[in-house]
Amino acid sequence: MSAEQVSSLCEQLVKAVTVIMDPASTQRYRLEALKFCEEFKEKCPICVPCGLKLAEKTQTAIVRHFGLQILEHVVKFRWNNMPRLEKVYLKNNVMGLISSGTQSILEEESHIKDVLSRIVVEMIKREWPQHWPDMLKELDTLSKQGETQTELVMFILLRLAEDVVTFQTLPTQRRRDIQQTLTQNMEKIFSFLLTTLQQNVNKYRRVKADLGQEPKAQANCRVGIAALNTLAGYIDWVALSHITADNCKLLEMLCLLLNEPELQIGAAECLLIAVSRKGKLEDRKPLMVLFGDVAMHYILSAAQTADGEGLVEKHYVFLKRLCQVLCALGSQLCALLGSDSDVETPTNFGKYLDSFLAFTTHPSQFLRSSTQITWGALFRHEVLSRDPLLLAMIPKYLRASMTNLVKVGFPSKTDSPSCEYSRFDFDSDEDFNAFFNSFRAQQGEVMRMACRLDPRTGFQMAGEWLKYQLTAPVDTGPMNSKTGEGLCSIFSPSFVQWDAMTFFSESVISQMFRTLDKEKIPVNDGIDLLQLVLNFETKDPLILSCVLTNVSALFPFVTYRPEYLPQVLSKLFASVTFEVIEESKAPRTRAVKNVRRHACSSIIKMCRDYPQLVLPNFEMLYNHVKQLLSNELLLTQMEKCALMEALVLISNQFKDYERQKAFLEELMAPVASLWLSTEMQRVLSDPEAFISYVGADNKIADPVLEDPSGLNRSRISFCVYTILGVVKRARWPVATEEAKAGGFLVGYMPSGSPIYRNPCTEQVLKLLDNLLALIRTHNNLYMPEMVAKLGETFAKALDMLEVEKNAILGLPQPLLELYDSPVYKTVLERMQGFFCTLYDNCFHILGNAGPSMQQDFYTVEGLATQLLSSAFVNLNNIPDYRLRPMLRVFVKPLVLSCPPEYYETLVCPMLGPLFTYLHVRLSQKWQVINQRSMLCEDDAADDNPESQEMLEEQLVRLLTREVMDLITVCCVSKKGAEHNTAATVDGDDDEVMATEVTPPASAELTELGKCLMKQEDVCTALLITAYTSLSWKDTLSCQRTTTQLCWPLLKQVLPGNLLPDAVSWFFTSVLKGLQTHGQHDGCMAALVHLAFQIYEALRPRYAELKAVMEQIPDIQRESLEQFESKLLNPTLQKVADKRRKDHFKRLITGCIGKPLGEQFRKEVHIRNLPSLFKKVKPSLETDVLENEDGEGLTALFEP
Repeated sequence: MSAEQVSSLCEQLVKAVTVIMDPASTQRYRLEALKFCEEFKEKCPICVPCGLKLAEKTQTAIVRHFGLQILEHVVKFRWNNMPRLEKVYLKNNVMGLISSGTQSILEEESHIKDVLSRIVVEMIKREWPQHWPDMLKELDTLSKQGETQTELVMFILLRLAEDVVTFQTLPTQRRRDIQQTLTQNMEKIFSFLLTTLQQNVNKYRRVKADLGQEPKAQANCRVGIAALNTLAGYIDWVALSHITADNCKLLEMLCLLLNEPELQIGAAECLLIAVSRKGKLEDRKPLMVLFGDVAMHYILSAAQTADGEGLVEKHYVFLKRLCQVLCALGSQLCALLGSDSDVETPTNFGKYLDSFLAFTTHPSQFLRSSTQITWGALFRHEVLSRDPLLLAMIPKYLRASMTNLVKVGFPSKTDSPSCEYSRFDFDSDEDFNAFFNSFRAQQGEVMRMACRLDPRTGFQMAGEWLKYQLTAPVDTGPMNSKTGEGLCSIFSPSFVQWDAMTFFSESVISQMFRTLDKEKIPVNDGIDLLQLVLNFETKDPLILSCVLTNVSALFPFVTYRPEYLPQVLSKLFASVTFEVIEESKAPRTRAVKNVRRHACSSIIKMCRDYPQLVLPNFEMLYNHVKQLLSNELLLTQMEKCALMEALVLISNQFKDYERQKAFLEELMAPVASLWLSTEMQRVLSDPEAFISYVGADNKIADPVLEDPSGLNRSRISFCVYTILGVVKRARWPVATEEAKAGGFLVGYMPSGSPIYRNPCTEQVLKLLDNLLALIRTHNNLYMPEMVAKLGETFAKALDMLEVEKNAILGLPQPLLELYDSPVYKTVLERMQGFFCTLYDNCFHILGNAGPSMQQDFYTVEGLATQLLSSAFVNLNNIPDYRLRPMLRVFVKPLVLSCPPEYYETLVCPMLGPLFTYLHVRLSQKWQVINQRSMLCEDDAADDNPESQEMLEEQLVRLLTREVMDLITVCCVSKKGAEHNTAATVDGDDDEVMATEVTPPASAELTELGKCLMKQEDVCTALLITAYTSLSWKDTLSCQRTTTQLCWPLLKQVLPGNLLPDAVSWFFTSVLKGLQTHGQHDGCMAALVHLAFQIYEALRPRYAELKAVMEQIPDIQRESLEQFESKLLNPTLQKVADKRRKDHFKRLITGCIGKPLGEQFRKEVHIRNLPSLFKKVKPSLETDVLENEDGEGLTALFEP
């Protein structure tokens, strides 16, 4: 290799790099240059000299960076094949670059420093300590040359700790070797870091005031920052003794540095990591030194200084760190202080609380929220919660909360000092809103804890605040609400105050009733407040909503003074019919609708929670409701039914079957006469008549005001809502004796459990035929010929509402629209809302019918056939967003509450065809999605195809989860696997993935599961669905199915004779799942476990499984034979389960999918070095390793 060769190659490389980095280059040129550079790195035998030449100081920074990248590439990918001398040559030259090959610390580019330190770390990872024992000494020597070298040494030590300990990016044995050697040398390393920090800080402090020596000061400062960053990389994991050594010298230094503006953020980071350490309590005790006078003084003065300088980003970041330090200190105190420990409450605890309160009252909403968890821990603590200092803090904390609950600080506004800080912390008002809602909920919890310790104070404050709000003049602020002139919007000063006060009083009053003994409750004060609230009149819907919440919060006082109940009822009833402008024709805004809905739900809640209290006033309540129902236009159907539900809840207290039955008959008479009329029968059973009756075939000129068929729709809604309300709420008494006395008990099951009858059964069953007819009709509306009959205005009447779409796509709603816009803006939206609610409610009725009417419902003549011919007709045309609620609110509860004696007659005939159908449907949908992602063709026919595709795909995902959940609930008992059934929210629940998965051993099939698995077609559908779903692209569904469903189902059919092809298919399906989901730890662990279970259980009977294994890419045949021989030889002693599973996992690695970022990554191979630690019994492998290389243990690198 001649110098000319190197020079000419370097010239070409410089040109190529220039072309790549020049923004004016054409794409073709750039690609050619890139290809030339990459090929050079991969193939050229003279990379090292070229790289070193390009890295010389005389070159430009871009070229030098490329030269160093070449050297890094050599170390990462060619090291194992380099001759020893070339390694030594490269290593010496790199150390030479650190020594004298870079610009000075202030001039050198940070990316050059970074890549240079990376090269050294890559060499250390391959050779230290066995072949490079003096590495630490060499770094020490380099650091003595000056600031430039010291900073690079800091970068090297930090990078090494990150690679080895934090990210663990190297093979286990190498990692262990390096980590153990680091640990052995930690005392030296730590003292080196501390000395470096101290010396540079001292020099910096000496010269920083002297302007002539500014560069010198800057250089020392840079090294100080690097030393702090490096310390941060070690403090996290080294033995605590290093952190607390020398009377906590390190912590003391860090506290001192908190007042050094250039170094304070780094110091705070280190302090935070140190104080957040977990570990043995004994080892953590020295950390309490931070509660001492000196440390406290430094921490607090730093906070005051940073805050005193106004809002500067750097100071604000520092304040956040300090706040975290104080939180972590609080957590340490809570952990170390216990009834059985010798740690005492620090003398500075009061000072600590004061400073912590200062953060809780800071204008930044983010800082306020950061303190809440620690307050909660202090108020909960067994020792501290009794401390007089903390108890004296409670009123101050509650005062602070009164301010903190007020929702101000939107980044787009300027109406509060918090806004400025929010602009640093939040991207948008929606962001801030989401944050604030969770912050407020958190505050509620902490306030309740505080009130547990001091219930009286909280109640007193709530009372004062409530009285103040009731007399304060209304300030609507600059923005007027669209609901009406002079009314509040959600941003109005008055409303945010009312809203905060309401939340406060609700939290503290509920806690007071839980904490105080009955006789200590301040009943008179409570009743006084209630009277003030009841006498308060307002026409503002937002404020009225708050008033109603206060009525509910104070309602428990009425249990002591029942004479106030009529007043409460009339206040609530007045709000049920609330209007801003009486008799207005304009559509109601959401704020008005919310008030009315709020009043209804308050009435329902009162009747549900205090039925005994309301029972004496039943007649008054009933007359009120009758009066409201007599005017068809006064209430919406939902409001009418809410009031009827309240009556039904009270009627449950009659505890007399005949009386309640008579009442329900009277209540439902208007519904029955309407629902069973010949006109209605015709409309409900014929899709075309139905479309015309609800007005969906019209063309409408004014889509906002004109709605000729609104009344017809509301009649249907009224009937369906009422049936639902009655089915949901009518019940027999809980106590068997009362049920028996009231005539509800009709006998006993063979098992001895009582059989009850529901007083609503007769009424509801009478209406069942027409309900099923409506469901059949509704399903048939989706037939293409019916969709074609929808009028021009209503062509999209069966589509999803925008709100539903946004919820599924996880898009936030614009804040103001939530309250100020009309509920339905156009008649089309109203129609969409009608169809959607109607569909859901019909299925809610069927879902509630089982639990409500029990055997009376399950024994309806031919129920299975009736359901199959109504709820399950035309499923092919029914969209995913309608199928989902049907499975969740109808099929699931129906099946779960069905007694086992009806499995054969009702459940199996229904679920068999359903599961078969769902499998076919989902398979087709996933096939479309997979093809789409493979083709990615440009098809822009629709207005907005991407979001439409995303929506469709997300719906398929949600439907898949619903189906798999349904199958799991039907088939698998809940012993080990807890199903959080309907808890799955639309949208992002993918975060809930657990990573450590050992499936519950006790997941057994339920009776229903066994019954379904006995029927061949159902059994096949279930198994095929479960195992096919493993390779559908939905991680959540895959993980649940793998852990809860697949094995119990397969285990059920193991005793039979499975076809070899079927066994291979099951096993292959799991491997395909691994290919799709292997990149997700949670799924991977579960799937590997399942594959292992199948192989262990079935391999002895089916040699075909071995053939499947042999097709796995890159499988090691010898290793497979070894595994097989152990598995098939029953005389051998079984190896531990974990070892067998690890062996199996290594065998199938070839089919475990990788994340996209790693799929095309070039593999880095780091060889193990001879073992550092003598093994007692020499194993074969290490001998081979040690003698493989002629050099053996001779040190590779002489310094």
